[in-house]
Amino acid sequence: MDENKTVHLADDDEDDRMLLREAFEEANPGVNVVESENGRELIDNIKNSDDLSDTVVVMDMNMPQMNGLEAIEAMKSDPELAEIPTVMLSTSDNPELAKKALEAGADEFITKPNNFRALIDIAKRIFGKFFA
Repeated sequence: MDENKTVHLADDDEDDRMLLREAFEEANPGVNVVESENGRELIDNIKNSDDLSDTVVVMDMNMPQMNGLEAIEAMKSDPELAEIPTVMLSTSDNPELAKKALEAGADEFITKPNNFRALIDIAKRIFGKFFA
């Protein structure tokens, strides 16, 4: 996989961010992972990026200040950010939550797995779908 790919990753759990970053780096060693602790910081980080081509946003649902649904809605209402692919990751496998995320504009809803190998597989799937 080539370089110059960016994953904006938002999760309020530091351990989850670390595992997700490592999974994305394992799936594509050249990836640039930009971490955020909440949706508001995520939006700021995206807006401060020089180049949004080859960018995907991966975010948790439950975060302080601005949760995942609010962050997706903010992105999709901003013409500069509306076309950036977004993936919602959640520990919940509630179909209603998935429906809300997709209705808000998420391109995909994925339930967080409980092992690192599955996280790497998810990272590879995200790269294959959004960076093909």
